[in-house]
Amino acid sequence: MAKVIQKGDTFYAEKGAYFDGNVKIDGNFIVPAHTHFWGRLNVSGRLELGPRSSVALGISCGSAIIGSNARIKGPIVATGDVTVLDHAIVHSLQAAGKVILRQGVRVGDVSSGDTLFIHGKIKSGKLIGKNVKVLGD
Repeated sequence: MAKVIQKGDTFYAEKGAYFDGNVKIDGNFIVPAHTHFWGRLNVSGRLELGPRSSVALGISCGSAIIGSNARIKGPIVATGDVTVLDHAIVHSLQAAGKVILRQGVRVGDVSSGDTLFIHGKIKSGKLIGKNVKVLGD
């Protein structure tokens, strides 16, 4: 089990950590690369999930940046904006705000309460948003 360090309302996971079971963070959570969660991740504020990290179940959060090559095996549900970086794999995504999907993302169904931006080629299920903008190839 890993330690979480708190500075103000932001929490930091240790580098290379893994978390067994569900994790609940009341605030913002910054997670370095190669961090693994074997349960559900619940963050009341902003989540910054580092590259090549994984979450076994799902994520609920205020807003999120999902690092490149991360794997989220359950749904992401956010009350704000979500950005999914290059080559991440996400089960499904539901956000009240904007959604940005970067090059090479593989995702199930995506629902955005605002604009859905797609940068480059992705693989996805249904894409739902007030506006859908495809930029690049």
